[in-house]
Amino acid sequence: MVADMTLWQGLADLVLVIHTTYVLFVVGGQALIVIGWIRGWEWTRCRVFRLLHLVAIGLVMLEAWLGINCPLTILENFLRLQAGAVAYENSFIGHWLRWVIFYAAPEWIFALIYTVFTALVILTWLAYPPRRKLN
Repeated sequence: MVADMTLWQGLADLVLVIHTTYVLFVVGGQALIVIGWIRGWEWTRCRVFRLLHLVAIGLVMLEAWLGINCPLTILENFLRLQAGAVAYENSFIGHWLRWVIFYAAPEWIFALIYTVFTALVILTWLAYPPRRKLN
C-alpha cells in the first residue's frame, strides 16, 4: 500500500516537473527571444522554436478563455488524490502564485494575463519574425 502511494506521488511529482518546464518554456522562451533580438542571436529566430513557443502560450490562453482546466493540472490532481494527498483548489499557476507570494486572484485575471502575454508573443513574432533557415 505504501509503495503504491509512493508510486502515485512520484508520478504526480513528475507531472509537476513537466508542467513547470512548460511554464518556464513559455515565460523563459519569450525572455530569450527578446534578449536574442537585442543581442542579435540568430537561434532565437528559429521557426520551429518560435512556432512551438507560440502554440504553447496559445493553448494556455484558449484553455483560460474556454474555462478548461489544464490537462496537466487534471492529471497531477488525479495522481495526488491516488497517493492520498490533497489536489489543487484552483489552477496550477494560481496555486503556486498563492504559495510563493501569497497572492490569490479570480481565474479571469489569469485569463487576462495569458491573453496579454499571447499578444506580446504575437507582437514579437511580427516585429522580430522567425526565419526559415538560419545563417
